[in-house]
Amino acid sequence: MPRVTPLSAVDLPPSLADVFSAFAGGYSDFRDQAAVLAHVPPALDHLYRMLMELRAREGVPFRYIELAVVTVSKLNACPYCVSHHTPLLEVEGVPAEAVAVLPESDHPAFDAADRAVIDYARLVTTRAWGIREQAFVELRRHFTEAQIVELTLRAALAGFFNRFNDALQIDDGAAEALLHLHPEPNTATGDTP
Repeated sequence: MPRVTPLSAVDLPPSLADVFSAFAGGYSDFRDQAAVLAHVPPALDHLYRMLMELRAREGVPFRYIELAVVTVSKLNACPYCVSHHTPLLEVEGVPAEAVAVLPESDHPAFDAADRAVIDYARLVTTRAWGIREQAFVELRRHFTEAQIVELTLRAALAGFFNRFNDALQIDDGAAEALLHLHPEPNTATGDTP
């Protein structure tokens, strides 16, 4: 259960209700997230419209977006995002056993472009301040500068959504099930629940 009262499309002005409905039931069911983000209408409007527009314009093939999102979400241990984006990645042709090794890029199902995206998403998440030029050399072999900017945006935005979802306990049951598979250690004692 989220830490704030979930809202619905009927709680919003019609223009925002349309954004809520379109995103909540779009390419995956993000209704739980939309119900919480709706408390801040400008954020719901701008973030979700931007994500839908990026998806529609197909500036970066969706496989690479999802590789970046799942990599970041696994690094940040966000069960909601992992549970919602993994099926999208599998639709893009990435087998379950390859998804399982993420955030590592060493799997035969990953080609050079996949590995560049995975490695870059990991760097954006863990050490954005110290990314070496070689990472960009590898990205430029597969992507335009505009695509590199969008990949960076999507990886960084995934980190935002990971923290947003975790802090406000946004869950639809699938994420909670993942938490029980990988319990969080108690930082005071080092124990797991």
